[in-house]
Amino acid sequence: MKRITLMLLASISAVVTPLLAQSRWTIDPAHSAAHFQVKHMMISTVRGEFAKVSGSVTFDGKDYSTIKAEAVIQAASVNTREPKRDDHLRSADFLDAASYPTITFKSKQVQDIKGSSFKLIGDLSIRGVTKTVVLDVEATQPIKGMNKETRMGAQATTKLNRQDFGVKWNRALDAGGVVVGNEVQIIIDLELTL
Repeated sequence: MKRITLMLLASISAVVTPLLAQSRWTIDPAHSAAHFQVKHMMISTVRGEFAKVSGSVTFDGKDYSTIKAEAVIQAASVNTREPKRDDHLRSADFLDAASYPTITFKSKQVQDIKGSSFKLIGDLSIRGVTKTVVLDVEATQPIKGMNKETRMGAQATTKLNRQDFGVKWNRALDAGGVVVGNEVQIIIDLELTL
C-alpha cells in the first residue's frame, strides 16, 4: 500500500510540476503602470506614465529563472498631466502613436537572481525599432487576494536613450543644452493575477 501511495504521489507530481512551470499570470491593469522621467531644458525632471498596460507572465510561482514576460503599452495613453505636451508626445515628433500604436516588451532571459531580485533581458520595441534592454526587477512573493485569487507584484526599472528608438525630436537652447534630455528612466509597477 505504501508503495502504491508513493507511486501515486510521484505520478501526481509529474503532472502538477509541468503545470506549475507553465502558470500564466495576467497583468492587472487597474493596479499596474509604466512610468517614465526625462530632463526638461536640462534643469528639471518631467514625469509621466502610460495608463494602458496589458500582458502576461509565465512563471511557476517559485523559480524566477522560469519567467517569460510579454507586455503591451498603448502609446496614445501617455499622460504627463499637460494635454498639449501629451499631444506632442503622441505626434510623429516623439512616439508617433498613430503609426505605432503599441510599445511592446518580450523577455528572452533571466540573469543574476539574488533572492527576489533579478535581471530580465528582453526586446523592447518603440516606433518600430527593437532593441535589447535589461530590466532590474524586484518581485514580491505570491499572496492570496481578497477573492482568494493568487497575486504577486513586481517593480522593473531601466534607463534607455530615446534616440536609439528613433525618438529624435529636440531643440537647442540659446544658453546651451537642449529642450529634452536623451536619457529616459523607466519604472514599471506590476500587479499580476493567476
